[in-house]
Amino acid sequence: MPRADLAERAARLRAAIHHHNYRYHVLDAPEIADAEFDALYRSLVSLEAEHPELRTPDSPTHRVGGAVQERFGKVQHPTPMLSLANAFRAEDLFAWRDRNARLLPSGTEVAWVVEPKIDGLTVVLHYEEGDFVLGATRGDGVTGEDVTANLRTVRTLPLRIPVAPDEGGPPARLVVRGEVYIAKADFARFNAEQQARGERTYANPRNSAAGSLRQLDAATTAKRPLRLWAYQAIVAEGLAVSSQWEVLSELRRLGFPVAPDVRRFTDFDELVAYCEARGGDREALPYETDGLVIKIDSLETQRRLGAVGNAPRAAIAFKYPWISNVLYAAVAILWLVPDRRIERVLAWPEK
Repeated sequence: MPRADLAERAARLRAAIHHHNYRYHVLDAPEIADAEFDALYRSLVSLEAEHPELRTPDSPTHRVGGAVQERFGKVQHPTPMLSLANAFRAEDLFAWRDRNARLLPSGTEVAWVVEPKIDGLTVVLHYEEGDFVLGATRGDGVTGEDVTANLRTVRTLPLRIPVAPDEGGPPARLVVRGEVYIAKADFARFNAEQQARGERTYANPRNSAAGSLRQLDAATTAKRPLRLWAYQAIVAEGLAVSSQWEVLSELRRLGFPVAPDVRRFTDFDELVAYCEARGGDREALPYETDGLVIKIDSLETQRRLGAVGNAPRAAIAFKYPWISNVLYAAVAILWLVPDRRIERVLAWPEK
C-alpha cells in the first residue's frame, strides 16, 4: 500500500479511536461494542509497529505508556497557579461577598458559579493547534513538573481536541487547568487488586492519584485508574468567553470532561443554602471532595478584583462543616498543649 494511503488509514484509525474513547470515558455513551473498539485499536497498533514513522504525538497508543524518565523537568506556568482562601461557615461566605462588593463600582451585577472541590492533583495542560503538547503539576504555583508522558495515559484527557474545522476548530493555543483524581469505586477496586498481588496499597484516592502521576515509568501510570476534570482556561487564543459558566461550556464542547454538578447563582442566599446542604450528601458522591469552590462568574470582574497574597479575591473554597469542626478542634487543642512544636501538625496544604 502506498505510504500516503497508509498515513490516511492511520489518521482515520486515530480519529475513530479518539471519538469512541471520548464517547466511552467522558460521555459514558459508547456507540460501539468493546470488541469493535479493541479491533480498531489493534489495527492501529499493528500499523504503527510496521511503520513507526506514522506514529504521531496524539496517537492513542500513547495511553499504554512507554516513556521512562530519570527525573521530571521543570515547567514555568504562563500565569501563577494561585491557591484559594477558605470559608468554613455561612458567615464567612457573606463576608467574602461583602468584601468584594466594596471593591466594585456601585451597582455592579454579580453572579456566581459553584463547582465541586475535587480531592486530587492539580495539573496544567497545554494544547497547540488542538494537540496536547505539554502537561505539568501545579508545583509551587509558579513552576511545576513536566509529567506529559504520564498524563498521556489518562483516558479522559483528550490527546487531540475533537472539534472539526466546520465546527470552529480547536483554539490555536489553549492552556487548561484541571484536577486528576481517582473515583471512589475505582480506588477500592485498585487497592483490592494491589493487595491480592501483595503490592503496596494506598490510604486514600488523592495519595494514589498523586503517586500515580509522578511515576518515572509512564507504563506504571497507565495501569492506574486516573480521571480528569477540567475547570479553567488559563490561556484561550480564539475562544470568545466572558464568564466562568461559558468557559465550562466551551471546555465541554472541546471534548474535556467537566464536573456534571456545577451550578450558577444570581441569588447569594440561595447559593449559601446550596453550599450548606451539599455537605450532607458528600458520602454519596462518586469522588472524594472536601468542599465546594465558589467563583464570581464574570471574567472581567475576576480580573478587576485581582488577588491578595497568593489567593484570587474572586474565588473561595467552602469547606464542609465537619471539616471546619475538625480544624477548630485541632486549633483549640494546640492552645491547651504547652509544647509549641505540635504546631507542625497544622501544615495544611493549600490547593
